[in-house]
Amino acid sequence: MATPAIELTAAQHAATMSGYMRDGEQRARELGNRGPIRFDDNGEIHPEILDEYWRCGFYVFEGVFGEAEIDELRADVDRVLAGAPVEPGASVDKHGRPAIGSEFARPSFRFGAPLSDPVGGTSKNKGRHPVKMLEPVPAADAPKHVVARIMGNLQLMDSCLRLYGHHGLLSVAAAVNGKDFVPYNEVTFVKEPRLGVSIAWHRDGTTHWDAPDWDQGAHGFNYMAQLYPSTAANGVWVLPGSHKIKDMDIPALVRDSGSERIEGAVPMVCAAGDVVISNRQLVHGSFANTSPDRRITLNMGFFPRKRIENVTVTPLEGDVVTYDAERIAQRTRMIAVGIDARQQRFSNEPRYVYEPLLGKEDENRWNEHTRESVVKNYGVRDFYI
Repeated sequence: MATPAIELTAAQHAATMSGYMRDGEQRARELGNRGPIRFDDNGEIHPEILDEYWRCGFYVFEGVFGEAEIDELRADVDRVLAGAPVEPGASVDKHGRPAIGSEFARPSFRFGAPLSDPVGGTSKNKGRHPVKMLEPVPAADAPKHVVARIMGNLQLMDSCLRLYGHHGLLSVAAAVNGKDFVPYNEVTFVKEPRLGVSIAWHRDGTTHWDAPDWDQGAHGFNYMAQLYPSTAANGVWVLPGSHKIKDMDIPALVRDSGSERIEGAVPMVCAAGDVVISNRQLVHGSFANTSPDRRITLNMGFFPRKRIENVTVTPLEGDVVTYDAERIAQRTRMIAVGIDARQQRFSNEPRYVYEPLLGKEDENRWNEHTRESVVKNYGVRDFYI
């Protein structure tokens, strides 16, 4: 389903969206699902946080990481972007040097035309994006392609590996998915000012919708760590509570709303250093970034182990695969290595204990050996459900 063929400049698009964004931000602020990571007297994640997460389908954890870590993460992202291929399919960067990530088994960058919607209304991603978003006209001097995503954060950026081992975030993952939780994948979303692409409304997950034991957490969740403020204009929008509903007709939502500005949706409004936990079953998407503000979001997801082990799937990319215990054991080593990397950098913080690999800390130390033997090309063992 395509939206009407309306041509708007970036400025006109921003003006058209202003009222919708103002109202959506007000609704978001009124939800009450935000605050720091908190623990109860037993050292468990505070039940009020879990109640709000399951009610809304997302929760904004405020102030998870501070200025020093923000600076390290931003510097790493900027370094990687500076070394990106000069264009899709190129092997060199804009200076003629070998592009960053070219040594890995999978491509490290995904591109899109400025302000475009690369997947909406297409069969891509198994047709999960049925409605095309409005595509504003970029400035005449805009580049032909922009980086939309960086793939494989943990092998490209040591700062991301350290964030991956964060005690509070892993504690929440255990509280939501069980202590034997397993990883999904890690991606950086890049939304440069007046250039960033849109991601059409969709729901994540393709495997368990018809499972007899389907529930509101069947497809796990994503963390979205913000390196810059996430606003109504540049951020992700969600339809609160939609994670609880099996059947959602996204084209009908758009049709009934009169445009792709779905009624009742809210933006994930965050400061730099905030991390959103977002249920993958929520209806969510983002508009073309016609604002003057940059957004860089580090995504890292986790699943309940029972939703992965011995499940046979056809991933968005690749051949049919069964996620057996050996693959799970190898991929979860990234959690243990991330924990040790964080402990080496932030030794004053509590160290998370990942129970499935308890007693295997020595073989999962963060060092040059594990960089080569565990971290390099770890993404070939990602999970997709």
